[in-house]
Amino acid sequence: MKTAGMCCLAATALLMGSTALAEPVTATKGESVNMVLLPKFLGILPFDQAHRGAQEAHAELENKGELLYVGPTPENSVAGQIEIMTTAATQGQDVVMLSNNSGDQIVPSAQAAQEAGTKVVTWDSPIPSAEGETVFVAQVDFNDIGVVMADMAHNIMGGEGEFAILSATPDAANQNAWIAAMERALEGEKYANMTLVDTVYGDDQSELSYNRALALVDKHANLKLIMAPTSVGIVSAAKAMQDEGLCDEIKVSGLGVPAEMVSYTMNGCAPEFALWSFVDLGYLTYYTSYLIATGAIPGNVGDEFEAGRMGTFSIEEDPTRDAGNRVLMGPFTVYNADNVEAAAQ
Repeated sequence: MKTAGMCCLAATALLMGSTALAEPVTATKGESVNMVLLPKFLGILPFDQAHRGAQEAHAELENKGELLYVGPTPENSVAGQIEIMTTAATQGQDVVMLSNNSGDQIVPSAQAAQEAGTKVVTWDSPIPSAEGETVFVAQVDFNDIGVVMADMAHNIMGGEGEFAILSATPDAANQNAWIAAMERALEGEKYANMTLVDTVYGDDQSELSYNRALALVDKHANLKLIMAPTSVGIVSAAKAMQDEGLCDEIKVSGLGVPAEMVSYTMNGCAPEFALWSFVDLGYLTYYTSYLIATGAIPGNVGDEFEAGRMGTFSIEEDPTRDAGNRVLMGPFTVYNADNVEAAAQ
C-alpha cells in the first residue's frame, strides 16, 4: 500500500511538473488559411491601421491563403456585416475576424458560419452574448476604459460640471460597454460634482457627429465637456467646437487617433484623450485567428500562445460580459500636449 501510494504521488508530481513546463503554442508558418478582416465599416483610420497589423502578421506567418479586408459602408453597417458574414461562410472562408457593430443581431449568421466550418474571432467590439464567437481579442479591459474616461473628464472639468457623451451607434457593443463602465465609475465619491446630462449617437459619420455635437451645445447651456469614445466622434466634436469658437468654454475628450487629434490637443480644444495601438490589435487578432483556424489551439480558456513580436498571451474568461472568452492586449495611452506630437508622427 505504501509503495502504491508513493507511485501515485510520483505520477501526480510528474503530471504537475509537465503541466508547469508546458510551452506556449507557436504557430506553424506556411499553412493555407483564408482569412477575412471585417471592420465595423470601411473608411476610417483605426480600422486601416488594424488592417496594416494583420498584413504584417500575414506576411510574417507566410500564410499561403488570402487575407481579405472587406466591410460595409457606415450607412449600411449592421445589414452589411451580416451579409458579409453569411457570404464568407458560403465561400468557405476559414475564419472571419469581426469588429462587431451589429449587437446580437449578428448571432444567427455567426452561428451559421461556425456550423459551416468558418471560425469567428471578434476584435475591438465583441458579440455581447458571445454566441457564435470563439474568442474576443480585447484591446484593453473595458472596465478600465470607463475609469480612464471618467478620470479624463474629471481632470478637464476640474472635478465639477455638466458633460455629455457623443457615441458611435446604439448597437456598438464596445461603445455601450465603455459607457456603462464610465457610468459605474461616476458613482464614486470622487465624481460626485460631475453630471452626465446626455448621451447621443453620431453613427460614426463625420457630418452627423459634427451636428450632434452642436446640438448638445444648443440643448445644454451649462455644458463643459463632450466625451466621445469614438475616433470619428471625437474629431467631429473637436472640429465643431473649433469652428464655433467654443474651445475655451466646452472641451472635448474621449478615444482618438493621435495623428487626427494633434492639432485639437495643441490648441486646447481636446486637452486629453486616450487610445491603444490598432496596428497591434490587428496583428494580435490575426495571430489568434490563424492559430484557431489551423487547429493549433481550440480557443478555450487556458490556451497559451506566442503572438510574434508581441509575446505570449492566454485565453481567459471575459469578466466584462456574462459569457464569452477573451485575449487581453493592452495597454492604452493617455495623450496630451506633452506626448501627442511625438505619437502623431
